[in-house]
Amino acid sequence: MTHTVHPYAHRLGIIRDWKSRWFAADKKSYRENIKVDETLRRFLTKRLRGTYTSGIDIERSAGELRVILSTARPGLVIGRSGENATKLRAELTEVVRKVAPNALPAGKQVKFDINEIRQPETDAAVVAYMIAEGLEKRMPFRRVLKSTIEKVIAVREVEGVRIALSGRLGGAEMSRKEELKKGRIPLQTFRADIDFAHEQAYLPYGVIGIKVWIYRGNVYQDKKAPVRMPSSENAPRG
Repeated sequence: MTHTVHPYAHRLGIIRDWKSRWFAADKKSYRENIKVDETLRRFLTKRLRGTYTSGIDIERSAGELRVILSTARPGLVIGRSGENATKLRAELTEVVRKVAPNALPAGKQVKFDINEIRQPETDAAVVAYMIAEGLEKRMPFRRVLKSTIEKVIAVREVEGVRIALSGRLGGAEMSRKEELKKGRIPLQTFRADIDFAHEQAYLPYGVIGIKVWIYRGNVYQDKKAPVRMPSSENAPRG
């Protein structure tokens, strides 16, 4: 029987990098780092809902913890004159110190970077939240599906998109699954740049699950330019 593998994990080390980048000196620090990472991701996912945040990367070096956010609306995260970012940095530092008091040196705060997503329609997490937002506004789910797929496939970088909704669609008593696909989604090709995300829409009659796959073409390694050897005429004479 076949196994369903997460498209991100399937390509780690090939065209994807890890979302947490650090090395632990011993088992105790490894355990603490894992706990801090999980707590930070849960906190940020809840705190930044509605800001179109896609990726949360965590990097560690000696005595430093850096959180890198990718968002389609950096203005909402930064706030007027950076007040939201300052507040969020203080909250992150407090969360880390509560979970692992020795994770940060005394007097140091969590470092915080924000990357802007230039093309929101090419990011699966942003598209999934757009769909959740439409469903929570009580729009018909089929209209949301069709309009979102048309918007995503219109972007030049996108070669295929697939969206699946499951739950009590339209308020029906029986839950079911609806799916729409346009273009290609080669899940078995390692070099295929497939972005995947899942999201939830919270409605009065239940939770609707949303899954989005976006295929952005193949990624090939850059071929190194061949080294040109000096000809005998231009070679230095001893």
